[in-house]
Amino acid sequence: MIKVGDTLPSATLQEYSEVEGEGCSIGPNPVDVTKATAGKTIALFALPGAFTPTCSAKHVPGYVQHFDDFKAAGVDEIWCVSVNDAFVMGAWARDQKTGTKVRMLADGSADFAKATGLTLDLTGRGMGLRSNRYSMLVKDGKVATLNVEGPGKFEVSDADTLLAQARG
Repeated sequence: MIKVGDTLPSATLQEYSEVEGEGCSIGPNPVDVTKATAGKTIALFALPGAFTPTCSAKHVPGYVQHFDDFKAAGVDEIWCVSVNDAFVMGAWARDQKTGTKVRMLADGSADFAKATGLTLDLTGRGMGLRSNRYSMLVKDGKVATLNVEGPGKFEVSDADTLLAQARG
């Protein structure tokens, strides 16, 4: 499992972006994790699935709500990563009204989740291999803090916890 001090794995996530006004949506577009984190501080949180109860009611809204606070604490971007396809993540972004506050990034084949060692096997519940629920502060591609939830929990990966760590 990835730990504090490790470099994020080289992986490509996918992003599906809405265009303001009458434009068409754009994507999916590849996001090279190594290039996208270079020289930046990223508040990254991952979760088992888009549109799931805890993720939609608590996890994403907390990060959207605290966007300005994260910026003030020196965070360049907030990323939400889930083992869903880019089209689902785009629809979820629209539903959650994330706008430009939270980048909704798809890990469709769970390659990023597998590379970090933070997978969650939900095959018994019909959801297959997913990402565990966690948050991390990433500085220039390296893990500065890591908060991994226990099974079925939502106690340490929330926006308030990661924000406190970003404020240091």
